[in-house]
Amino acid sequence: MFRVVVVNSKGGAGKTTLATNIASYYAKSNYKTALIDYDSQGSSTFWLNCRPKNAPVIQSIAAYNRTSRVTRSWYEQPEVNTQRVVVDSPSGIDLADFSNNLLQADAILIPVLSSPIDIHAVSRFIADMLLVAKVSQRDGAIEVIANRARKNTLVYRQLEQFLNALNIPFLTTLRDSQNYVKASQQGLGIVEMQGRSIAKDLIDWQPLLSWLEYREGLAEGAKNASDKPFSVNRVIPGWNKN
Repeated sequence: MFRVVVVNSKGGAGKTTLATNIASYYAKSNYKTALIDYDSQGSSTFWLNCRPKNAPVIQSIAAYNRTSRVTRSWYEQPEVNTQRVVVDSPSGIDLADFSNNLLQADAILIPVLSSPIDIHAVSRFIADMLLVAKVSQRDGAIEVIANRARKNTLVYRQLEQFLNALNIPFLTTLRDSQNYVKASQQGLGIVEMQGRSIAKDLIDWQPLLSWLEYREGLAEGAKNASDKPFSVNRVIPGWNKN
């Protein structure tokens, strides 16, 4: 199964928004999908509980709520034949304790806000992730997402410069949009919403979804996949702007 881990040590960066939206995309694409929630606030689990009964099913695993009566590996194991797993990591993460999740990931996404405080925090976090958790960036498994960012600002350019210095790609920017709030309140992802106002948000998602598809090809051992650039024009299945 293909595993995506969404991680950041600082709260409020948009981990849950990113994780729930990726899970909804996979479910809408007819993959058997599980969402593992490690965050003690249980926001991803709450989102799943709000999900309409007629929406594509996503298995909920509230890893933060495990009892001592069962083993961690058993409790966190997705259902048989699960194809896609999305992990919403805890805030204030203990990298040593969480390292297995990171090492098992096929794709690691780090959302970050474009503020000086958040840039400073994520710089230390990425350094610790590479040094403490021993996560390697050599195969390009780590990507950073700018969340609720405004382009053409000084702090945005500082974020770009910082990431370029670390040789970690800056994949896309998710704009500050009320559509994410509306989708979350309904237990839906942005790709499951309809209407013309969603179009701008879906454009932001195309590079991310294309990169995930590219990583899936690598994980599945697709022939010459590493030599093929991914297209930024990923089609959102079943979406209608009207």
